[in-house]
Amino acid sequence: MSAEGLSGWSPGGGLTPVPASEGPLLAADSWLVRDGRVRAYDRHRERFLRACGEVGGPGPGRLAEFWQDMTAALPRTGEWFPRVELAARSLELRLRLRHAPPLGTEIRLWAAGQEDPRTAPRRKGPDLDVLAQVRGRAIDAGAQEAVLVGPSGVVLESPTAGVLWWEDDTLCLPPPGLPVLPSVTTALILQRAVRDDIRVDHRERTVAELAGREVWVVNALHGIRPVTGWAGEATGEVMTAGAATRAAEWREWLEGLTEPLPEK
Repeated sequence: MSAEGLSGWSPGGGLTPVPASEGPLLAADSWLVRDGRVRAYDRHRERFLRACGEVGGPGPGRLAEFWQDMTAALPRTGEWFPRVELAARSLELRLRLRHAPPLGTEIRLWAAGQEDPRTAPRRKGPDLDVLAQVRGRAIDAGAQEAVLVGPSGVVLESPTAGVLWWEDDTLCLPPPGLPVLPSVTTALILQRAVRDDIRVDHRERTVAELAGREVWVVNALHGIRPVTGWAGEATGEVMTAGAATRAAEWREWLEGLTEPLPEK
């Protein structure tokens, strides 16, 4: 496959093009492919298969066959942002092949925390449409992304990425008991932090309490993007972004983790 499009999968029949569809999804996952190389491919596989199992999707054998056929179909040249899907209506497994959008090295966030609208926050797929609406409002406000917050105003994540920040020499993230999607990129960053004896702590913070700190927005597409600006106001005051003193070195390290796609 070398062109954008949607393909449905059937056992023994492999992937075949199907009409474009934007119906609800039970599960989804996506990652960046650059000239046939990808980061933490096995982790994305595990997350998607686990999500399919949680909703009563196809059994392990069919999922394994789908993943093998899907992997073989991914282009080995160019920059792509494929998405695997489990459709809600038909329980059909699909591959949505998409060119990767321009990649960013920094980001501007909306300072007004947005109430979390998700129905399944720990599973990617069901809430993609409503999260796109939140992100659209952030863009209208002069930002690139929003920050989702819990009922008490505690930071959760962005519509498309995890949110991490530094407090002195401590790498911080929301507590695991909060409704946050298990982030593959966050897991890789935490793994390095533990390896390097960097203190990690789960802390509850409001958006306003991130002012002046080095904040990262992290996902499989862009990697690590430090927050270099805040749009709008939080608690009536203009928010300033902290200096991104660590981001460049960590970003280079993360980009070095890519490996060739498996042949099968």
